[in-house]
Amino acid sequence: MRILRAEDYRRMRWKNGGGETAEIAVFPEGAGLDDFCWRVSMATVEAGGPFSAFPDVDRTLCVLEGEGIFLTVEGRIPMGLTSRSGPLSFPADVPTSASLIAGPITDLNVMTRRGLYRHEVNMLELDGPAEIDTKGSALILCRSGSMLVGVGGWREKLRRFDAAILSEPNATLGIEGRGQLYLIEFSPA
Repeated sequence: MRILRAEDYRRMRWKNGGGETAEIAVFPEGAGLDDFCWRVSMATVEAGGPFSAFPDVDRTLCVLEGEGIFLTVEGRIPMGLTSRSGPLSFPADVPTSASLIAGPITDLNVMTRRGLYRHEVNMLELDGPAEIDTKGSALILCRSGSMLVGVGGWREKLRRFDAAILSEPNATLGIEGRGQLYLIEFSPA
């Protein structure tokens, strides 16, 4: 297990130049926007507009902070996405645009290269000790509160927006604390 601290995330401009993202993790390590297998990032969205297109990529979006956004994904009915709604998955190579409900938001963005990897994103409420059995490689993001995470006897504290990566597939993660977390699992296609 590897711990990633929010203050150490790599900051970079959006592909379309309209904002800035904090890259939480990318695989393979050091991959760019055109050659990643999977990527997890956070971004503050201050204005509506079109999303960057990523050919052959599947994307899941979650609202971490703020009132939310309305997403228009070509071929779908426009949807509202808030911090209380579940993750929304859609192809990243389909024209997509967003408008803000009421002010800026911070979002969580998970992407996988279609045909190479798949991903699943779940938001979990933690209130005490728990064990999570992962299906593939996994990333845990602490959305709120703080928690101890670990494998075996080793434990490390995660604060808000810190993450832990479990590169060993099918592991059992021990976790305790109070707050919300996202469990993001990756598996080869």
